[in-house]
Amino acid sequence: MENHSTLTHLFLLILLSLTAHLLPKSASAEVIKAQQDKEPFVGVNIGTDVSNLLPAADLVAFLQLQKITHVRLYDANAEILKALAKTKIRVIVSVPNNQLLAIGSSNATAATWIGRNVAAYYPQTLITAVSVGDEVLTTIPGAAPLLMPAIESLYSALVAANLHTQIKISTPNSASVILDPFPPSQAFFNQSLSPVLTQLLQFLSRTQSPLMMNLYPYYVFMQNKGVVPLENSLFKPLTPSKEMVDPNTLLHYTNVLDAMIDSVYFSMKNLNVTDVAVLVSETGWPSKGDSKEPYATADNADTFNSNLIKHVLDHSGTPLHPEITSSVYIYELFNEDLRSPPVSEANWGLFYGNSTPVYLLHVSGSGTFLANDTTNQTYCIATEGVDGKTLQAALDWACGPGRANCSEIQPGESCYQPNNVHNHASYAFDSYYQKEGRSSGSCDFKGAAMVTTTDPSSGNCVFPGSKIVSNRTNEVVNSTEASGGGRVVGLDFTAVTVVHMLSGVLTCLFYCSFL
Repeated sequence: MENHSTLTHLFLLILLSLTAHLLPKSASAEVIKAQQDKEPFVGVNIGTDVSNLLPAADLVAFLQLQKITHVRLYDANAEILKALAKTKIRVIVSVPNNQLLAIGSSNATAATWIGRNVAAYYPQTLITAVSVGDEVLTTIPGAAPLLMPAIESLYSALVAANLHTQIKISTPNSASVILDPFPPSQAFFNQSLSPVLTQLLQFLSRTQSPLMMNLYPYYVFMQNKGVVPLENSLFKPLTPSKEMVDPNTLLHYTNVLDAMIDSVYFSMKNLNVTDVAVLVSETGWPSKGDSKEPYATADNADTFNSNLIKHVLDHSGTPLHPEITSSVYIYELFNEDLRSPPVSEANWGLFYGNSTPVYLLHVSGSGTFLANDTTNQTYCIATEGVDGKTLQAALDWACGPGRANCSEIQPGESCYQPNNVHNHASYAFDSYYQKEGRSSGSCDFKGAAMVTTTDPSSGNCVFPGSKIVSNRTNEVVNSTEASGGGRVVGLDFTAVTVVHMLSGVLTCLFYCSFL
């Protein structure tokens, strides 16, 4: 198995190497990729308008427990920055809007801010960037003339501290700085903001820093109901007829976020900038709203954020730039219950302030990000809509090389009915998932499987992940040993296992990449 895996990986590496030489890449794309971390990531924003917010030390312990590796603060909270020291968590610190005037007006003030809020903690605390203000150009346009002086002054202070190559500077922008965003190829920046944006983009290009954008498919959907399908906003699989097609480029968009990101790239291109990466500094979906926000539900928030995480960690890219995947920060970690109405404003969090999950994300198989999709009782089942051929290949692997216990889905056994590949695959997937200790990546099967908290057991068919499965298994084992009936079942299972293993060998080249 190990030798086969090694040969398979070697073959794939050779193939990828040859492909890399055959396929030309644009210089701008290479520059953009160089700006990014080695891998795209998903981080979280941490707002503090929360009743009984966790003390800083407990907050950092919680981040580590949840395997969150990137966070963005809306200020430079000293206690949190201290608590993050000597962890591997990377953090963006922010200059609040109300400090722009002082920093934009004085180089000395900017230098003091960097010394107090960045240099004092780095490198023990892994500060990766400074975000200057938040949506300044659209929320406080009167402060626009101060934005670039503030950014330049802060950058000069980083240079003086010899931190400018490790720590980037940018400013988060609202999606509303872009006009006519759909189709993406027609997008352009609001011309009244072009002078400032041109200066900003030239600075970002010169310093190889990303353009931070707050992009919310939720608001695009709410403002365009009847035009933008809900499925498209939630990253759900679409039929070709529901995909958005850019008539100018003929690029197909299967989700709103990709279209929003590409609209930013096209807007930058209109200002002759093609070497700046897009960093999604905020995105998310509210889990609760008032009567005017019927689509702010826990199910939709779960679907959006779960699919978003998978989309990013799968290196999906965008139709315009399939080779570049923007990293994103989810808005937000906690429900900020102290926020003013509407109701949705207080309900964007993945967790309540007491650290219990608002809903259960389904992100198993998408790396180690977030642990709040793991409870004491989770199951792995076949994903709806996956074609039978893919499920059969996954089923064969699970029951063969994967060594899942598939005895209960053999003819005459308790989980044989209903006799279809979806049902049998679900049982096999769950058997493998439980055998592997519900570890990250053990319920993926290249998208053919998903984690659920709903017990898929039915009637006499008890899935391995059920709470009572251990008791029932012991009863079955004891009764078969007492009656001597285990021999016949063992013979039947051995024969079936051989068939599955032979089939698994034939499919392994295709399937070994599933796990």
